[in-house]
Amino acid sequence: MATPKWATAQLVIVDYLSVIVYLPRPVIQLRVQSPSSPPGDRILFSVISASLMLFSHPIRLPWTSLRSLRPLQPSRLFSASRPRYIVEMGTVDTTQRLSQLRKLMRDNNVDVYIVPSEDSHQSEYIAPCDGRREFISGFSGSAGTAIISLSKAALSTDGRYFNQAAKQLDGNWQLLKRGIEGVPTWQEWTTEQSQGGKAVGVDPSLITASGARKLAETLEKNGSSLVGIQQNLVDLVWGKDRPARPSEKVRVHPIKYAGKTFQEKIAELRKELETKKKAGFIPCLTRSLGYSTCEEMSELNQLYATRGECLLTEKKNSIPYNPVFFSYAVITPTTAELYVDDEKLTPEVKSQLGQDVIIKPYDSIFADAKALSVARSQSTDEAAAKFLLSNKASWALSLNLGGEDQVEETRSPIADAKAVKNEAELEGMRACHIRDGAALTEYFAWLENELINKKTVMDEVDGADKLEQIRSKHDLFAGLSFDTISSTGPNGAVIHYKPEKGSCAIIDPTAIYLCDSGCQYLDGTTDTTRTFHFGRPTDFEKRAFTLVLKGMIGIDTAVFPKGTSGFAIDVLARQHLWKEGLDFLHGTGHGVGSYLNVHEGPMGIGTRVQYTEVPIAAGNVISDEPGYYEDGKFGIRIENIVMCREVNTPNKFGDKQWLGFEHVTMTPLGRNLIEPSLLSDTELKWVNDYHAEVWAKTHHFFNNDELTQKWLERETKPISK
Repeated sequence: MATPKWATAQLVIVDYLSVIVYLPRPVIQLRVQSPSSPPGDRILFSVISASLMLFSHPIRLPWTSLRSLRPLQPSRLFSASRPRYIVEMGTVDTTQRLSQLRKLMRDNNVDVYIVPSEDSHQSEYIAPCDGRREFISGFSGSAGTAIISLSKAALSTDGRYFNQAAKQLDGNWQLLKRGIEGVPTWQEWTTEQSQGGKAVGVDPSLITASGARKLAETLEKNGSSLVGIQQNLVDLVWGKDRPARPSEKVRVHPIKYAGKTFQEKIAELRKELETKKKAGFIPCLTRSLGYSTCEEMSELNQLYATRGECLLTEKKNSIPYNPVFFSYAVITPTTAELYVDDEKLTPEVKSQLGQDVIIKPYDSIFADAKALSVARSQSTDEAAAKFLLSNKASWALSLNLGGEDQVEETRSPIADAKAVKNEAELEGMRACHIRDGAALTEYFAWLENELINKKTVMDEVDGADKLEQIRSKHDLFAGLSFDTISSTGPNGAVIHYKPEKGSCAIIDPTAIYLCDSGCQYLDGTTDTTRTFHFGRPTDFEKRAFTLVLKGMIGIDTAVFPKGTSGFAIDVLARQHLWKEGLDFLHGTGHGVGSYLNVHEGPMGIGTRVQYTEVPIAAGNVISDEPGYYEDGKFGIRIENIVMCREVNTPNKFGDKQWLGFEHVTMTPLGRNLIEPSLLSDTELKWVNDYHAEVWAKTHHFFNNDELTQKWLERETKPISK
């Protein structure tokens, strides 16, 4: 049963630093506290049966995660930008939700219903109102697809979330472990459940046109069909408890950080489209060359040099960690149309866009698309051109444009352009990673001192909150770029682990501690993982760490010809693990936005087929993050951000451009986990040179911080065999 957004609780004010439960207009911060707690642990002022609005973790939604409130552990040390409350992160009972959904399926003559994770823009991070898969299944990981038949239900996800999904799914669900031999894909499972001419339904705005086409072709082979259900059935089950859509304001991104005006970017896009036309691409928008896109919202934010106010995650209903806003765009040789809700645009934004951009209501894109389709179909010009559409556009948009007969799909040129950073963006990435590296160094020094010298007992959330508090002191801080993965011991083996107050672990100073975190600054986006041991690591832990480090260095120092894909160089990160029969179940690297999404395509480093399609190019910013994980014991991951640059080589075979990487992450690696005997002389020199660079670029931050400066000095000392 859905938990209402409003709840009644018996509360006692215990600590003005804590951020657990908010009033609708927060003026007092409260903690849920057992009335039987010792008087010395609380202020004796109670609020009995107060009606309060509970704000959940921005990804874990209150209707799925809030099962019971229980007494808090000792007070959190620091307040985070994202409020938390005590939750039980166990299994969610989905029986009633599934029963209601199946009734709606029968009413709509649907035998199987697909619930994707994505929103209508195929976004990785979604607004709370789009968390349909989590609501219906109880699984809160960021990736996965739910499929419900009239008698069964299945959840497909990848290796990052096998452990989490196994814990969160109740007995109604079958877990489909993606990539495991003998386990069907969600498409195969859907086909199996729909045999005998059954109908498979999906919200056409949540699946790409190409994805719908491939699934429809598969289903047709066994006599089944794919049906687009315009009204989302999960939304009907969710009902009044579903959050409202985001309403935050859009703001202008300063040119000193963006590097180019939106007019320059649109001009470049038009040139690119004209080039494609000459190369044989069919122009769109009937007789004019244009581009109708439903690509990730970050592309339009990049194009128009705007950002959504979505980082201050205490704002309800915002898209967590991503400065983007919901929008569509149509670009022609003479016009630029932006589909966005007018109330989100400040006077400054409207002034910035001026007369160059026509503003239209967000939802009118579908009516306009249908009108364009009708106009084209009525054209007497036999050579009337098709509409050029992003290959990530929704099936709904494609259908409104007339479907395959009137649409040609292509990889978005906006995505390609966005992935190649200009010099202002590259310089911003260097600068923000130095500040961010200093914040990480201060945090790790503080954490070791608290755990080892002060014997402080703290949990993983306390650590994450302290790190955010340190980061917030630095210039141009705008918020986090994703949930901080603060994980101790076995929790580090859960690749995308998210600590929750009340269910997370106490940080164990005798176990490996893995921290994967990132930040949004006005001049760039960061993503860094470090693995530390504040006690004595075992020989195997050191060996595993050093093998991972060798792989990270392999990517960092790679030199390759222009046109090489991330698929081709992925082996450099895994080769040393492979020699010992070890591996990791995630990609080696992903693109990183410039004050945009921390995960950015289209390129990346890994074994995914799509990484063969787009070569790594100069100006790309990519993570370098191999790892190794022992389920139930520990996790190891080392992540630096690297920028692809042209490099000078002694020779120029084939007269090609040769590329390499420049690392920008600046914080120590974890000295006592390195086994020097496993490093080659070249790798050992790399480690010492890297640490010398970290010291040179960040030690001045700690002129008045003796604790951190001594820790940094120790961690960056040269190592030898």
